[in-house]
Amino acid sequence: MTDVFADLVGQDEAVATLRHAAAAAAAVLRAAHPVAVGSGPAEVEGQPGVDPGAGMTHAWIFTGPPGSGRSVAARAFAAALQCAYGTGCGECPGCHTTVTGTHADVRLVVPEGLSIGVGEMRALVLRAASTPSGGRWQIVIIEDADRLTEAAGNALLKAIEEPPPRTVFLLCAPSTHPDDVSVTIRSRCRVVPLRQPPAAAVAEVLVRRDGIAPDVAQWAAAAAQGHVGRARRLARDPEARQRRDAVLAVPRRLTGVGAALDAASALIEAAEAEAEASVAEADAAERAALQTALGAGGTGRGAAGAIRGAAGQLKDLEKRQKSRATRAQRDALDRALVDLAGFYRDALTMALRAPVAPVHTDTAAMAEAGAQKWDAEGALRRLEAVLECRAAIEANVKPRIAVEAMMLTLWKG
Repeated sequence: MTDVFADLVGQDEAVATLRHAAAAAAAVLRAAHPVAVGSGPAEVEGQPGVDPGAGMTHAWIFTGPPGSGRSVAARAFAAALQCAYGTGCGECPGCHTTVTGTHADVRLVVPEGLSIGVGEMRALVLRAASTPSGGRWQIVIIEDADRLTEAAGNALLKAIEEPPPRTVFLLCAPSTHPDDVSVTIRSRCRVVPLRQPPAAAVAEVLVRRDGIAPDVAQWAAAAAQGHVGRARRLARDPEARQRRDAVLAVPRRLTGVGAALDAASALIEAAEAEAEASVAEADAAERAALQTALGAGGTGRGAAGAIRGAAGQLKDLEKRQKSRATRAQRDALDRALVDLAGFYRDALTMALRAPVAPVHTDTAAMAEAGAQKWDAEGALRRLEAVLECRAAIEANVKPRIAVEAMMLTLWKG
C-alpha cells in the first residue's frame, strides 16, 4: 500500500496543508502521551518540531467541483490522523483500516437519499462524543454535506460549537456558499479548497494505479473532464462507454418536436435503468438481511407472528431504498448532462476558434459541424440550456419536465 495521499490527484497545496495538520495532530498526542503515542521508527519523519495543535483544528470542509476528490481527501486525512506515526504512511493498521472503512473510530456518512435527516445526524453526533477506542481521534466524515436538512445542520452545528476534545469533523461540499453549507457551520471550520485536476494528472494515476493503457487513460481523462472516478469507469467499463456514446448521439437526433421529446424519454429511461442496475444488488442484500434478522424461515413458536409484526420495518426499508434509487437516477442523469455539456462546449470553442483541446475527441467532427451551423451564440445558448437543466433538477424540478424543456431548447436553439 502507498502513501494515503497518493490518489489525491493534482492537489499539491491541499496535500501539503493536510500533511502539516496531521503532523500537528500527532504532536498533540505525543504531548499528551509522550511514551504511548508515535513511538516507532517512522517518528523521525513526523516533523517532531511541529508545535502541538499548530495547523490542526476540530472541523474541516473540503470543497471543489465533482471529481476533484473531496471524499478522497477527507478519507486520506482521516487515515493520516489515525496513522501510528502521524504521516499517513499507508502501511500501519491505523492507515489500513481507515482506508478500507473498518476503523472503529472513523464514521463515514454517505447519503443514500436526497438528504441527511436530523435523526441520523443526532445519532451520529452522540456516537462521535465517545472516547476513541484506539487512543487517537474520533473522526466523522460527512460526504455531500450540502444535503443536510436544516434540522440536521443545526444538530451538527451544536457538536461543532462544543466539540469533544478528541473528535474531528470532516465535511465534503461543492462550495462554502450558504446554499451548500450554512454560514454558522462554515465559520467554525477550516476550508480546504480543491480544484479540478488536469487531464494529464488523471491519466497518470489511471496508468499507475489501475494499469490502464496510456492512450486509453488519456482519452478517458479528457472525456471525464477531470473527474477521476468517471475517467476510471470510462476506461474500464464498456457499458459506461456505450451510455456515453448514446448521450453524445443526442444532438444529431434533434430533428423536430417529436424527436426532441423522444430523446428526452430515452435519456430518462437510460438513467432509470442505470440507477436500477446500480442499486439492485444492495437492495436485495438489505432485504434478505432484514428478513433473516426478523426470523424469516424460522419454524419455532412465534416465528410467524414475528414476521407479521415486521411489516413496518420492511416498509421503512423500502422507503429508504426508493430514496436511494431516486438519488442514483439523478446522479446517472447528471453524468449524462455533463457529457452533453462537454459536446456543446466543444462546439462553442470551435466556433470561437479558441486554442483549446476538445473534451470529446471522438465527436470533434460533429461538434465542428454544429459550430458552423449554429455559430458561437447558438452553441452558447445550447450549452446554457444543459447547465440550466442540471440546476433545475438540483432544485427538485421533475427530471422529465426539465429534460424535455432542455431538448426543445437544444432543437430550437
